[in-house]
Amino acid sequence: MIPNVLSIAGSDPSGGAGIQADIKSISANGAFAMAAITALTAQNTRGVTGIHLVPPDFVQSQIDAVFADIRVDAVKIGMIANAEIAAAVARALQRQTGIPVVLDPVMIAKGGAELLQPDAVNTLRDALLPLATILTPNLPEAAHLLGTIVATTRAQMAEQGAALCAFGPQAVLMKGGHLYGPESPDCLVTQHDVTWFEATRTPTRNTHGTGCTLSSALAAQLANGLNPVAATTHAKAYVANAIANAGALSVGSGDGPTHHFAALLK
Repeated sequence: MIPNVLSIAGSDPSGGAGIQADIKSISANGAFAMAAITALTAQNTRGVTGIHLVPPDFVQSQIDAVFADIRVDAVKIGMIANAEIAAAVARALQRQTGIPVVLDPVMIAKGGAELLQPDAVNTLRDALLPLATILTPNLPEAAHLLGTIVATTRAQMAEQGAALCAFGPQAVLMKGGHLYGPESPDCLVTQHDVTWFEATRTPTRNTHGTGCTLSSALAAQLANGLNPVAATTHAKAYVANAIANAGALSVGSGDGPTHHFAALLK
């Protein structure tokens, strides 16, 4: 049976990030993709030029409509933009139980645009983190959630992952892409274990939407019944292949997207 995965996130009209990337990633990882849109953005590979927020009640109505009719096997949460939308998403999901939730705390676009208003950080931390099966922050996002410095070592990554676990998520995947050097290690932190995932950094500008792509792949793998470590292993391998083959695409003049269907379109 093909699982169903709901993404709750913003829209990227250029197709590299947000809902568009989520749908591609979920589909490529063997699940049926659904979407509840939190915001419309005007953006391309060179940056974000505008954001139009969806009213919080309508965000909740989209989520409620899906759950009222369709079995949901996993949820991915991406851009939530402000405190009111974060609270609406939390209200909708608190009614559901036993469904894996992957939370990607989207805060800053690759080009520097602010995608999460400052007043939303507390709501994100207090209302959504406790619902998360896996939280997937990059290092600046983890530091922002904790109100501390950005991790620059593996030890700091593990420490900050453990600190974030104290807010309620079952696991935290600390993404090491912002570390300096040729390696890009990630670590999956729970209350009891730290599991490292080693990776060599691929020299490329085609990394637009990698966080969206990874979190969506992770949600699809959890929906397929894998445990967090196995799901992370598969999701990271998928993203690494999508980045490695992104040169086959010709999309924009800035930070290009990954090749979501590299395994299918050769």
